[in-house]
Amino acid sequence: MSMMSIWLKLSSLLMGVAIFAIGFGIIYGILYYIGMDVGALALLIILLPIFIIMDVLQWLFGPYIIGTVYKTHKLQPTDAEYTMLSSIVADVARNNNVRTPEIYIAEVDIPNAFAYGSPLAGRRIAVTRGLLRILDPEEIKAVIGHEMGHLRHKDVEMLLAIGLIPTIIFYFGYTLIFSGERSRNAGGILVLALVAMAASFLFRFLILAFNRMRESYADVNSALTVDGGAEKLQTALAKIVAATGRTGHYFRRRRNSPSSSMTEMLFFSNPNESVNEDYRKLIEEWKNARVSVFADFFSDHPHPAKRIQRLEKLKMQESGLKIE
Repeated sequence: MSMMSIWLKLSSLLMGVAIFAIGFGIIYGILYYIGMDVGALALLIILLPIFIIMDVLQWLFGPYIIGTVYKTHKLQPTDAEYTMLSSIVADVARNNNVRTPEIYIAEVDIPNAFAYGSPLAGRRIAVTRGLLRILDPEEIKAVIGHEMGHLRHKDVEMLLAIGLIPTIIFYFGYTLIFSGERSRNAGGILVLALVAMAASFLFRFLILAFNRMRESYADVNSALTVDGGAEKLQTALAKIVAATGRTGHYFRRRRNSPSSSMTEMLFFSNPNESVNEDYRKLIEEWKNARVSVFADFFSDHPHPAKRIQRLEKLKMQESGLKIE
């Protein structure tokens, strides 16, 4: 395990602990403040399990919803067309010492791959038709190494647990507004409710930062468990960005603009555009780009230049070169 992998693992875990600690501190403060306001406390006690159960059900059945949205179908052993993909996934799973997940093909043109699953649906990796079209087998293998990292690191479960914190805080504030105890201290309760709802919004930025760390951790996993994974993941990312027409968004104007989606996984807009950039040139631009700390502040993925530069460091480490 490289020092970069250890750092990303520890820093993301520490951030997760911090999110839980701050979140429960806020929840404790709310409960302490409302004290003996039995109506408010009773309402929270009744509704809290409902909110948690709703999130858990969403997790359990989410893969089936994703399958509908992305038009996925399970890869069958008899599908000769995808023998190469089956072999790649099995090989990467073996390198990661994990059970081979079920493979799904998503019938969409956007080049993308994503890991998901639940106790009901099992662990899955989906690859879109668009990704199979634009990447070569070694690049696909590097992308699978990234997605296998998400499964290996249990990122789906971790994000579910972390994501519950702002949800709980929001509904604490929401239910306080409609509790029967506002008449006793209407102003204080209302302010507390609004502060809780605002805090839940700010927590989203912590969760985005946590997710960016886990994405970087998955990149490192690909580099460490796939032969040539660092270089091939660089070219895969560049091809994906070029194929979806976002290179101008990042570099033609020489400005950084973050993505606002909470669910992107190597996933960008304008899926009908062909590869219209020299991806090798794009990689070189990213290697030398000076990216603002806030360039990906609103995104759940690191800025592509940050990913390329981190992978470049891993390549240099593998080559035994000194990194400044």
